[in-house]
Amino acid sequence: TALCIADCLWATLCGHQPFVCLIGASEAHAEEMLDAIKSELECNELLDQDFSEVTGPVRALEGIANRCKGQLYVGERTHILWTAKSIVLPVLPHSKAAGAVVRVTGITGRIRGMSFKRSDGKTVRPSLVVIDDPQTDESARSPSQVAERERVLAGAVLGMAGPGKKISGILPCTVIRPTDMADSILDRDKHPEWNGERTRMVYAFPTETKLWDRYGELRAESYRGGRRGEEATEFYRVHRQAMDEGAAVAWPERFNQDELSAVQHAMNLRLLSETAFWAEYQNSPLPEDSGGIEELTADQIAAKVNRLRKGEVPLAATRLTAFIDVQEKLLYYVVCAWADDFTGAVIDYGAYPDQRRQYFTLRDARHTLRVAAPGAGLEGSIFAGLERLCGAILGREWWRDDGSMLRVERCLIDANWGASTNVVYDFCRRSPCAAVLTPFHGKGVTASSQPFGEYKPKPGDRVGLNWRILAAQGRRVLRRCFADVNWWKSFVHARLAVAMGDGGCLSLYGEKADTHRAFAEHLTAEYRVRTEGRNRVCDEWKQRPSRADNHFFDCLVGAAVAASIAGASLPEGGVQAPAKRRYVPLSEMKRRNGR
Repeated sequence: TALCIADCLWATLCGHQPFVCLIGASEAHAEEMLDAIKSELECNELLDQDFSEVTGPVRALEGIANRCKGQLYVGERTHILWTAKSIVLPVLPHSKAAGAVVRVTGITGRIRGMSFKRSDGKTVRPSLVVIDDPQTDESARSPSQVAERERVLAGAVLGMAGPGKKISGILPCTVIRPTDMADSILDRDKHPEWNGERTRMVYAFPTETKLWDRYGELRAESYRGGRRGEEATEFYRVHRQAMDEGAAVAWPERFNQDELSAVQHAMNLRLLSETAFWAEYQNSPLPEDSGGIEELTADQIAAKVNRLRKGEVPLAATRLTAFIDVQEKLLYYVVCAWADDFTGAVIDYGAYPDQRRQYFTLRDARHTLRVAAPGAGLEGSIFAGLERLCGAILGREWWRDDGSMLRVERCLIDANWGASTNVVYDFCRRSPCAAVLTPFHGKGVTASSQPFGEYKPKPGDRVGLNWRILAAQGRRVLRRCFADVNWWKSFVHARLAVAMGDGGCLSLYGEKADTHRAFAEHLTAEYRVRTEGRNRVCDEWKQRPSRADNHFFDCLVGAAVAASIAGASLPEGGVQAPAKRRYVPLSEMKRRNGR
């Protein structure tokens, strides 16, 4: 960031670039960098000695931006501009920086069409763009956001100069995780237009490992004893020549006061955290640990396309199911086609109201349920949204390639959210499609909980594969479905892991993986933790801290439950979920053995 600020000052003050655009990972980050540039122009005494024709008018403002319009030099306006998002340097005779522009924005902000009309009537567009670390921890873990930011970089950013003009670009960045935006841009095979260079704190590690192992032990013992590693430093002082052999560091002067060299400093950071060292200082993050369980990646899921058109039903499918996830702003939905053996295909998904863009999050939704139902409150907007969405899904005829037609025969609607529970029940009761609608409650059954298989049904209840439909009772007078969502999430991921063409495989419509990046990201927003309790093993699914949305995952799980209710089942011997161990009393074992 310090280098980015220096780049902008050098390019403008020396007259090399008339318009510099500084881009940050967010709008706030970019504005902070502009504040730093302003501070240099106002307070840096060395800069004032060399460029007083710029710093003098800036200092005369005394931090009051309203003085810009009235500022004069020998009777002429300086045309200086000093705002939160842009500065225009003063126009003075013989100044190389006269009228130079520095403007900032976030990479997800307004970039296209950036221009400025100077006091001489000439319109200038950016000729240098400096992109400072254009990703956040959250965006680095999101394949969709990585792809979106790469598209913005290749299109809007590098096209800022306008037709027939070239632009210079500088992009200092940090690789946060493998396959993130920085990792991709630094790969010259993927992006040969960028002369990417992956800098490191250590370019070659010491060849003497045994001495460094002993150093690590001494340092750990020292800290455990309440000291600060003095014994390890003394050990390094004695054996420094041997311990430094073969090492090559980028910045020999970088080490702390209680250290002797940059090599020691680097090895201390590595001992502190191997993972952080490789990510923050070597620009080569270690692969993420999945806890011993091989998980599907978003790229693997998005690539499972079956080359059918959106909305087209596969020939082998015999039933359609749907699920609607209710949120305050949006209704998410998934429609799936299933064969009798649980071979499935996602034939449609989306959100209501339609956001008219491939990648969006619930947080940044623009067209919401309230907007789609003007004047309605929370419950009224949800009810109106369910009416329109169910009309579109359940009232539609879905066609197979052989000319036969199917309709959705079971649609579950999420009723877990307390603010919407009564609305969902009311809608399922009143809807013209009531015959195929069922309120749904997902239950995260853990290893210490009572499994669904031990549930004793009451008269009128219907029990299936880790789901049950309770008979109508109480004031709601409506049948409702409960399911073990932990089990069903593992089941869905098992279906996604089945190879294309095999029975029980779950695929996605279309031909291009990029179409499903956002969808696949929802499906990988959670991770499983295998737990054991009450003599059984089961998966517990938890949301990743860096992933905000998992709504399509919930929808796909609900659609699979609906398929089981409708009659789909795995062939005998099919992989379903980790088998539970059945508890057999000692008396029963003795009876079986004849004792």
